[in-house]
Amino acid sequence: MTDAMFVVDTTSDDAPLSSDELQTGWTLRLPEEVRRHAIGSMRLKEGDELQLSDGTGLRIQAVVDDPKSGIVRVLGFTKEERPVVRLGLIQALAKNGHDEQAIDMATQIGVDEVTPWQADRSIARFKAGRTDRKWMQTLRAATEQSRRAFIPELHGMATSKQVLAMIRRDMVHGNLVIVFHQDANATWSDVERQVEELAAKCLDDGKERTVSVVVGPEGGISDQEVEVFAEAGALVCVLGRNILRASAAGPVALGLLSRAIGRYC
Repeated sequence: MTDAMFVVDTTSDDAPLSSDELQTGWTLRLPEEVRRHAIGSMRLKEGDELQLSDGTGLRIQAVVDDPKSGIVRVLGFTKEERPVVRLGLIQALAKNGHDEQAIDMATQIGVDEVTPWQADRSIARFKAGRTDRKWMQTLRAATEQSRRAFIPELHGMATSKQVLAMIRRDMVHGNLVIVFHQDANATWSDVERQVEELAAKCLDDGKERTVSVVVGPEGGISDQEVEVFAEAGALVCVLGRNILRASAAGPVALGLLSRAIGRYC
């Protein structure tokens, strides 16, 4: 079984981590939050191995030396590179926790950045601070569960006007934005062709580019939103015959995109 992964909040005073300062054989004291989870909840004992990450690519393999004090010994570490072709999810707020389910699954699949969206038809409403905290907790937990070395970047909540501005900016930088709508004429085959072209450009010049998926709330994206997003350069397409829940559309699309850009063999 894969060793448990724990993401360390490096902004905390008791959790400094830097690949420039690590050496095999060094000992580290687990931050209190990680110690409670690893030793208290998961009951790791002396000799058990675990992984630590700063959420920005650093992955440390360690072994528990002293569970009572939370001391672990570094066995080795790597620093993973950011993917050149990045995946983004612009997820509309949805009721009954469907938005949080979406970003949980998206993180496990491999999304690199997430933006909460207050769409025209969003019944759920953004609550300053509370939504950010809940979404960040969800992203962190899903990162640990999937043993990722990167936590998806969480952007601030966006209105439809701000999403429109984001799409326009993405077009300038050569990114691709996909909007799902049941009445669209473009199909997933059209998406794959554009994704292949984008990936080829990234391979050629080494420049990062992002493929972002825009997912609406229950009831779908309004016709006005679809129209202005398309005018700004987004590719509006139909994902399939079935109408997916707000919690499923993004993860399904990101899974297909992961295959298209070579993350899944």
